Amino acid sequence: MSTIAQQHISSFSVRDLELKLKQVRLAHPEQSLPSPPSSDSGSSSPRESQTEESYFLRSLKECLAIYEETSRSRSESLSLLSDEEVIMLANNGNIATYALEKLFGMDQLERAVRIRRAIISRASSTGTLESSSIPYENYDYSRVLGACCENVVGYIPIPLGVAGPLTVDGTQYPIPMATAEGTLVASTSRGCKALNAGGGVTTVLVGDGMTRGPAIDFPSAIQAGKAKAWIDSDDGHEILREAFESTSRFAKLKSLKTAIAGRTLYVRFATTTGDAMGMNMISKGTEKALEAMQKRFPEMVVLALSGNYCTDKKPAAINWIEGRGKSVVTEAVVPGHVVKTVLKTTVKDLCNLNVKKNLIGSAMAGSIGGFNAHAANILTAIFLATGQDPAQNVESSMCMTLMEPTGPNGEDLLVSVTMPCIEVGTVGGGTVLAPQQGVLDMLGIRGAHPQQPGQNAQTLARIIASAVLAGELSLLSALAAGHLIKAHMAHNRSQVNTPATAPSIIYES
Repeated sequence: MSTIAQQHISSFSVRDLELKLKQVRLAHPEQSLPSPPSSDSGSSSPRESQTEESYFLRSLKECLAIYEETSRSRSESLSLLSDEEVIMLANNGNIATYALEKLFGMDQLERAVRIRRAIISRASSTGTLESSSIPYENYDYSRVLGACCENVVGYIPIPLGVAGPLTVDGTQYPIPMATAEGTLVASTSRGCKALNAGGGVTTVLVGDGMTRGPAIDFPSAIQAGKAKAWIDSDDGHEILREAFESTSRFAKLKSLKTAIAGRTLYVRFATTTGDAMGMNMISKGTEKALEAMQKRFPEMVVLALSGNYCTDKKPAAINWIEGRGKSVVTEAVVPGHVVKTVLKTTVKDLCNLNVKKNLIGSAMAGSIGGFNAHAANILTAIFLATGQDPAQNVESSMCMTLMEPTGPNGEDLLVSVTMPCIEVGTVGGGTVLAPQQGVLDMLGIRGAHPQQPGQNAQTLARIIASAVLAGELSLLSALAAGHLIKAHMAHNRSQVNTPATAPSIIYES
């Protein structure tokens, strides 16, 4: 054997063989078994894989011929194309980026996400998404598709902590909190400890009804008034109720509240929704009821199924007064010695601060439902952990915190929170995602309650309100004792983003 031949053989590697086989596969896909793109193997970087695929990239005409072959399904044709070739077709307008999951099929959802990342990244000014630290692998996108998100490029992990446990109506629950705010879980845990020392929290569910408030136009205010009178009558109410409840075995119409502005009529439907948060359920029922109403008033025009009389994801006095979702009151007695030893303050100072801050201060600001210290903090963290709609924290975190001395000599603390519109569910929405289901499993309230529809969602609302009580108690105590700034400077100050030379400011109590 010649020296040149020996050198050629010795320099030929397994990697060279892999590339040669890949070249053959890309040139003649109909003769090869489909195989995952090389970036899935983890043996090479996205940039290396992109370079390799670009080197063997077929022409647009060839790729289009493979993609449009009528003897195969779209997903089968796409499996014969490399990622770079699919990207080329998408950039040429032959494939809609938003429809990648539908085209690839359920067994290639992660590949669809990876390709979309590349397309978006290369079209952006920064070009960072494709190789960014935003994760996308090893996620069950089948639960997301058609339910939770569109144009998916990955997922965002949020730290999950557990406060407590907290005794709620005699049962101990861990309090799951997904948050990036340091001290929040620790502070809530301190509140749980103080509440448990007094025997825990008792709750009262005072209302349960999701609402939808369509806006309906009439030719005149007189006709709008006639429609209002008909809805308020027994006959009108019964007709609308029958139509509404025909759409779901869980939807039970509880009330109809009407209001007129000029020639526009607003109707606030309120219904129970089982263990679902219920927006889709009530929207479907409302639409059916309006169809029945139009038979009586053919001149009416439904402007919007939601006319902001509901009111959803906006602060509104009607929610604060009438309630929306679950209306919960929680109450606890904290012994005076616990206030001193655990919370490091006094009953007198806590009660005075609560009045001046949460009641008078909020009134001075013209607040609607904001008579609390930070109810939204705790509620939103639990919403994220359990798959709720985080935008509904706007009305769900409406809360009034009350404190007063109790006991024979006023040495103990009676504390309560009133939350009239906690909008939660244990089925549907983000509760279909596996991590969020795991959190609901931890609480023992995943899915629909087998015997009593609605009880799981109600229990979640009770847990949230109780956790808010713990958070309120701890924060107000820190404020009363002057410990808030110290705690935040110690536990809520990122060393990653804060220059080492930045001065530390700590206010002594």
